[in-house]
Amino acid sequence: MEDLSLHILDIVENSIAAAAKRIEIKIDENEAKDLLTIEISDDGKGMDEQTLKKALDPFFTTRKTRRVGLGLSLLAQAAKDSGGTFDLSSAPGEGTTVRATFRLSHPDCKPMGDIEETLQVLATAPGVDFVCEYKRNDSIYRFDTRELN
Repeated sequence: MEDLSLHILDIVENSIAAAAKRIEIKIDENEAKDLLTIEISDDGKGMDEQTLKKALDPFFTTRKTRRVGLGLSLLAQAAKDSGGTFDLSSAPGEGTTVRATFRLSHPDCKPMGDIEETLQVLATAPGVDFVCEYKRNDSIYRFDTRELN
């Protein structure tokens, strides 16, 4: 994947496939700290401990439509390649949280891409409430699809 907005799209599609009804996306771009943090949380079906251990294996997927599950492993690698970190937590019936950090100044930090278009596409998913917050230095952009109805 060429940019981070595509990673976000892929992770959110996983959340929707896991029957999430509420998805929160938090992006914090802090140039003073040279840090970009992306956190995606959902209230989907979650993963048991065994599935969670396999989730970063690019050759593991629970999907029936393809035999590889590259989304999480590619995001984790992108974060590590930029000097950042990756964390995945989940529990059955409680949902999943994905958190990736990136060093903004690192030459391997991927560009954000068209995050506005990505969020607009995601906000149209039927039956899912999205809460999105994008902090960029001292500015905060926030929307909640429940407020649009």
